[in-house]
Amino acid sequence: MFDDKPDIQGRTEIETLVNAFYDRVREDEVLGFIFNKVAQTNWETHLPKMYAFWETVLFRSGGYLGNPIAAHAKLVPQTAMGRAQFDHWLALFRATVDDLFAGEKADHIKRCAEDMANVIYSKINAVPDPRFDPANLTPEQRERYARYKQSVA
Repeated sequence: MFDDKPDIQGRTEIETLVNAFYDRVREDEVLGFIFNKVAQTNWETHLPKMYAFWETVLFRSGGYLGNPIAAHAKLVPQTAMGRAQFDHWLALFRATVDDLFAGEKADHIKRCAEDMANVIYSKINAVPDPRFDPANLTPEQRERYARYKQSVA
């Protein structure tokens, strides 16, 4: 199937993605409350951090410095930060990527977002990370893990 959407090439596309995603988040019935009322997100500082974060994830060049686990953990006593919220965040992120981009980097950023959501959810809720249970791995994740193990052996 032919898809004429561009792939993510650099900082410009990351900013487009992050801005579109957080526009959706602010209006979202599940997540908007968490960002706007509970965390009281300062969007002028948050968005540039997210540009740097995703640029670092995709291109290793964003210079992100931060502790996303601590930032999310402080919200746990204030609001629900469970699997449902993380799954909803991930679905919204994937939909935003799919609406704007297609290609190798677009696919990669969605996989990275899934990994990040799992790690943060697991750490802040003190539950085992499902990525470490082989029964929970998708065939693609098993293949990636096998390639990783070969590369470090």
